[in-house]
Formats: sequence, structure tokens, C-alpha cells
Amino acid sequence: QVQLVQSGGGLVQPGGSLRLSCAASGGIFFGYTMAWYRQVPGKQRELVASITSRDDINYADSVRGRFTISRDNNRITVYLQMNSLKPEDSAVYYCGAIPFRGNVPTAWGQGTQVTVSS
Repeated sequence: QVQLVQSGGGLVQPGGSLRLSCAASGGIFFGYTMAWYRQVPGKQRELVASITSRDDINYADSVRGRFTISRDNNRITVYLQMNSLKPEDSAVYYCGAIPFRGNVPTAWGQGTQVTVSS
């Protein structure tokens, strides 16, 4: 069974940077798209960024130019580098694994809090 374990996150001042990591194990990830989502209380979870198995990348308009998604050479760890952070980026961030031809993650990380505040 696919398992995703996240690390990173925390408290940062506006304009600062953080990096999130998501390590996958327990399955075959050929063809998977890896994605980062975020959620604030009372709102739906929203897609922040995604990277396909062919390294096609997509960003939400709100983070484009500030966030960078990447994956390591063995393709089982995905990162989200977040720069120029704003208070509105504060949320719980989740990584998700979307199988080939799927639309939604079938596995989720445990979530990590990102708080941007002075």
C-alpha cells in the first residue's frame, strides 16, 4: 500500500521561504502524478502544484512564480519549495499521489502546518 510521509513546514515571516518534502513508499509509482494541496479551516482542499511522471508541471495561479515543485531522481520524493510567502499561504499542506489516468489522489500524506505571520 502506498504511503506518503511529509516533512518540513512550520512558522515563517512574510517574504520568507520553506521547503516541504513528501517521501513515497510501499508501491509502484510508475505513471503517478504527485501533487501538493492545501486546506484552511472551512474551505475545500485546493490544488497548489502537480508534477506528472513525464515532469509536466502545473501551478495554481496564486502560487505561480513563487512556488516550485520538483521530484528527485528516483522519483519517490517530491518537494515544494515555497518562496516569497504571504500570510494567505498559511494552511495545512498535503501531498497526494494520483495514479495514471486518475483525477484524485489515492494516497495522502499526513499533512503539515505552514503558518506565515510576523
